[in-house]
Amino acid sequence: MNQAISWAALGTGFTFLMTALGASVVFIFRKEMGKSIQRAFLGFAAGVMMAASVWSLLIPAIEETRQAGGIPWIPASGGFVFGGIFLYLLDFLMPHLHLGEKNPEGVRTSFHRTTLLVLAVTLHNIPEGMAVGLAFAMAAQHPEDTALYAAAFALAAGIGIQNFPEGAAISLPLRQEGMSRSRAFALGSLSGLVELIFGIGITLIAVQIAPYMPWFLAFAAGAMIYVVVEELIPEASQGEHSNLGTVGVMAGFLIMMILDVALG
Repeated sequence: MNQAISWAALGTGFTFLMTALGASVVFIFRKEMGKSIQRAFLGFAAGVMMAASVWSLLIPAIEETRQAGGIPWIPASGGFVFGGIFLYLLDFLMPHLHLGEKNPEGVRTSFHRTTLLVLAVTLHNIPEGMAVGLAFAMAAQHPEDTALYAAAFALAAGIGIQNFPEGAAISLPLRQEGMSRSRAFALGSLSGLVELIFGIGITLIAVQIAPYMPWFLAFAAGAMIYVVVEELIPEASQGEHSNLGTVGVMAGFLIMMILDVALG
């Protein structure tokens, strides 16, 4: 158990640091990220999450169930549905505001606009943290299979890469809202802290009920796909030159696929 928690903390800690590194660009650039660049980065994040959901979560969930002698598609489909429902409820209940939008979503609140912007990013960091934590937890349960560790590192690397522009995408708009650079950096970084919290939290649960690991893996996949379809792809397709978002999706998917297949 301790080993699983340590690996989960290492993996999600890396993704958190990449978010903080991206948020630090607020000390370098004065202007908000261009709309075209923002669409490309959002598309890239969507592509990474789509590929990770398939190669790093659903396929391992199916293989794990098959090796245990179960019916492979049941945990994969059941966990996937529950993950989607979980994110739907969070999306419905948690107050948040997407970049470029005027009206917040979720439960009505008196939160400041900047807080709502941070919560929007925090919302889709939750399944990312769960995915990385679970990948390392599964690897720790099978220490003899070095490929699982490689796959977990590949997933952490892919999520970390897309977290860099994500950190910038939240800290720069916060600066434009009139916030100081140091505070914009702090809030941009904290939006990634949820990955560390949820990554370790779900690992603590998963290692206690190891036979249900395929359900947890598929759960994280369903949650990520919900975020991709509900938020990232629509935002990446807004306005003119939406093809940049499409290119970003394909690039993200390709890089995550290569990382997972080559390392895992």
